[in-house]
Parts: sequence; structure tokens; C-alpha cells
Amino acid sequence: MTNRPVLWTSDSAGAATKSRSSVKWEATGVTIDSRAVAPGDLFVALKGPNHDGHNYVPQALGEGAAAALVNADWADDKSQNLPLMPVADTMNALVDMARAKRAATGAKFIGVTGSVGKTGTKESLSAALSKLGETHKTMGNLNNHIGLPLTLARLPDTAKFAVLEMGMNHTGEIDVLSRLGRPHVAIITTVEAVHLEFFNSIEGIADAKAEIFDGMEPNGTAILFRDSPLFGRLSAKAEAASVRRILSFGTNADADIRLVDSSLHASCSAATVRIGNETFDYCIGAPGIHWVMNSLAVLAAIKALGEDPVAAAATFADVRAPRGRGAYRNVALPDGGSFGLIDESYNASPASVRAAIAVLGRTHPKQGGRKIAVLGDMLELGEAGPGLHASLAKDLIAAEIDAVYCCGPLMKSLWDQLPQTMRGGYAESSDGLVAPVRDVAANGDIITVKGSLGSKMAPIVKALDGLATETASRASGA
Repeated sequence: MTNRPVLWTSDSAGAATKSRSSVKWEATGVTIDSRAVAPGDLFVALKGPNHDGHNYVPQALGEGAAAALVNADWADDKSQNLPLMPVADTMNALVDMARAKRAATGAKFIGVTGSVGKTGTKESLSAALSKLGETHKTMGNLNNHIGLPLTLARLPDTAKFAVLEMGMNHTGEIDVLSRLGRPHVAIITTVEAVHLEFFNSIEGIADAKAEIFDGMEPNGTAILFRDSPLFGRLSAKAEAASVRRILSFGTNADADIRLVDSSLHASCSAATVRIGNETFDYCIGAPGIHWVMNSLAVLAAIKALGEDPVAAAATFADVRAPRGRGAYRNVALPDGGSFGLIDESYNASPASVRAAIAVLGRTHPKQGGRKIAVLGDMLELGEAGPGLHASLAKDLIAAEIDAVYCCGPLMKSLWDQLPQTMRGGYAESSDGLVAPVRDVAANGDIITVKGSLGSKMAPIVKALDGLATETASRASGA
């Protein structure tokens, strides 16, 4: 049994998808992953180019799924006693369910997009809003054409706020997400040189991000980074989409939410912010100027919703960088001592790598330890890729990083620019760095691992974490 509220019944799902189940059921969750089925879930069997969810329907029902949403042609020869909801196309049906949830709710919706900072902003905003009322949010990285409908289909009827992360790497993708989510408030964290492989210019990226304005509710508010050279372009896009109000954030003197001062430390950040005639201080439990900027965007959203930014700022002390996105932990070594590990293995862009380097530069290794950067390729940068990688050398030098390990053909451009004294090691792929980085970790070191998801830096993080397991095993005498 579950204490989760009912999200869908056979009748409500049937009304949303214009279909009918021969068996009555109630679902307390929605999932597309048979491996993550919880008792009471509605399992949506999506058919993709590599996997067909219909192959896992028996498994999902066996794990306690209340029902399965399936394609009608697949259900034709199945037992009428099974809790199946047959539809013409399960992906379209999931979108129909999302649209029905969005139409029926009284929640306020905040859409979050941007080249960097989407997830951190989403998490910080969700934490602040949860103090004001039930808040629903995008889980993990479910920010695309499948993830956003799934997030909406999971919306509880009792939610007061919903925070939707919207990602893209092609023109037109955010337009679809925005028209489905219909945000009351839209945040563009910033626009940077990411996905250049699919765009002719950074202005093209800005225009694609500005698609978030296309589906906004009437009288909505756009929140933009005032320090960006693209602020004027984004403001014009918002006005052209009939966005009623624009709030800006940043260090610019004209920003509505203005950063007056900041103090950056190895494990946290502090900020002094001015909104209107009020100036106040707060702490953020994550290090780096990028987290400070995320917090300004959150305060702007809180203000746009008519809530108290000062009260919201008090929640930032509990913010922590998530695993793969800057999470810090101490790892015990088998021969004694420990080193610090900053896990940035989930994604990378020029802006986010510079931010990670700056954070590492501000750390204070103990007992003669070193600052070590382990960097993998930043992907989807097109022809600009080699130059953007090479340009990181000056950031590493300025941050006084002691040793740099690089992997991937693009990072070879950075490797070639590094001073001999900073070169730790180079490999064509991340596999070639697993053993060298693991072997070099020493007491007092602080190691940052950063790269695009496709550059597969997670195995390096896993190998470093494995040193703690080895230490525990030795301690237990195993």
C-alpha cells in the first residue's frame, strides 16, 4: 500500500487520452522506466529507436504497476482482464495527460532555461518555494520533450507551485515545452557558447532560449541576466511575445536584483544583494559565483510571484551542489589521510568549466596537498571547440592549479597550451585516465573532475570513490 495521493484513475486518464480501459484502476505515480516502477504507478510504454517499453509491460505489472498505457496495436491480442489503457500512440497520450493536468491545476508555474545553471536554479527555487506551499519540480534531468510531459503528468492536484526545467540543443524545442508548460514566470539564467555545433552563433542560441516566452501565460514575468551582452536581445524577444514584465538580475547598476558584494569560499558563498531600497545579506551552501548568480535569479522569481525575497534568501544556506554538478566529499585513502573530491562529471561548457576552475582555485589543500583538475572534452561546440578548449589554459594558470589531467581529442588543444609544470597526464579517452588519476591521489589533495556527459568522466569519479571502499575494507580486515 502507498500513502501517495491518487494522480490518475482509469476514467480521468481515459478522458485525457480519449481512450478507455476495460479494467478500473487508480494510479499514484507515473513512470516510463520499468526498472523504477513503484507500486501504484501508471507505466507508460514508450517506443523509441533503441528500446520498446511494451517489452517490459509484464515486468512493470509484476512490480505492482496499477496499469500500463500501451499502443492499441500491441494490446489487440492481450487479455481484456489486464489493466491496460490502449491508445493510438503512447507518447502523444502522455502529452495529452500533461496538457490535461496543466489545464486543471491552479498552481503557479515557473519555467527555467539557460546555457548553464538550470538545474541549480531549479533546485534552489524549489527549496525556497516549498517553504511557501507544496512545490512540484522536474526530477533529475527530465527537461526534454519526454521529461517535461512526464513531469506534468505527475503533478499533484494539491500543488501550489511547479518548477519546470526546459533544456534544448536545437531550435524549436523550447517552444514546444513552453506551450505545454505555460509558465507564469520564465527564467533564462544566461546564454553562453554551448551547443554551437547546432547553431551559427551565440545570438542563435539566445533566440532558441527566448522561445520560453512563446507559451507564457498572459501577464507573465521574464527574468533575465542583466550582465549578459545579450540582455537587450532577450528583452526585445520578451516584449515581442507580449511578456508584461521583465525583471533583471546581476551586478549591473540597472539590475532589479543587484549583487552588491560577494565573498567566495571553498565550500560556500556569501552575498549582499539590493532589491529596490532594501539591502540584505545571505549565505549559500555551495561554492562559486555561479551559485550566487543562480540565487539572484531565484530571488527575482520569488519577487515576481509576489512573495518575500528576504525570507527566501534564508533557505540558500541549505543549498548543496548535487552529485555530478559540484558535489564535494572527502575520500579516505587506504594508507591514511584523505583528499577532497569535487564531482563535476555530469556536464561541461566553457562557462561552467571556468566556474569549476575558479572554485578549485579558491580551495585550500591541507598538509602539502595539490589542486588537481581532471578535464574531459566539452562537446557540441562545433568548429569553435578546439579554440574554446585551448582558452582554458589562462584560467588554470590564474587559478594556480598544480596539475592538470586531460582526456579527449578536444582537450588535446588545452594540453598543448599548458606549461610543462602543470601537465599531469593526457589520454585519448577517459579510460586512459582512470588508473593515473586514481594512483596520483594523495593526502591533502583536492581533485576536480569535469567534462561533458559524453566524455564519460564518471568512471574516474567512481575510481576515486573506490579508494574509500578499499580503505573501509582494510579497516574491517576483509
